[in-house]
Amino acid sequence: MKLALFDLDHTLLNTDSDHSWGEFLVNEGLVDPIHHRAMNDKFYDDYKKGQLDPIAYNEFVFQFLTQHDTSYLTELHELFMKKVIRAQMRPEGFAAIQRHQEAGHQLVGITATSDFITAPIFREFGITEIIATNAEIVDGKYTGKVINTPCYQKGKLVRLNQWLEGRDVTESWAYSDSINDRFLLEYADHAIAVNPDDRLEILAKEQGWDIQDWSIQA
Repeated sequence: MKLALFDLDHTLLNTDSDHSWGEFLVNEGLVDPIHHRAMNDKFYDDYKKGQLDPIAYNEFVFQFLTQHDTSYLTELHELFMKKVIRAQMRPEGFAAIQRHQEAGHQLVGITATSDFITAPIFREFGITEIIATNAEIVDGKYTGKVINTPCYQKGKLVRLNQWLEGRDVTESWAYSDSINDRFLLEYADHAIAVNPDDRLEILAKEQGWDIQDWSIQA
């Protein structure tokens, strides 16, 4: 297997889908604006610092999901795609995905953000194999809990190894913007730092990794 691994937020997207979802809920009047925005911003700041508690953050995100049925949530996510996400999908991301598809590589989307938020976005990019932080569903309802290892920092490698189930990888590529993904990038034969944050840019230069600019110019 030749494997191409794609992070989502600030890699394929020009934004962070998790933080944008919180802002979307505030802007749609669906959550308490002051409390939700403050918590959303705090967790996002922790993420950027590499200090996020992924269980606490995702349980905060999942709390809204527990209050609604899945059909409503599906409709709401489509509105989120229409109003927020599609304009932030990077053309260079589509191009990189197409190159790997044409080469016959196995594509996997791998993200710390929840499967609820990210799976429809990855599928719109043409990626159907998705490793994300998983929201528990029991009897068709979200429980608010995280199941499995959160797909964050070294947890991405844990989840990737579970997905591989011993299959042989002969060559691999990994694309990410974040120092949180240093372990994933170190795993890959070909590491590509996409619009890297400051710490990842320093590491990428030290390691001789490819650095690419996929940003959508305003």
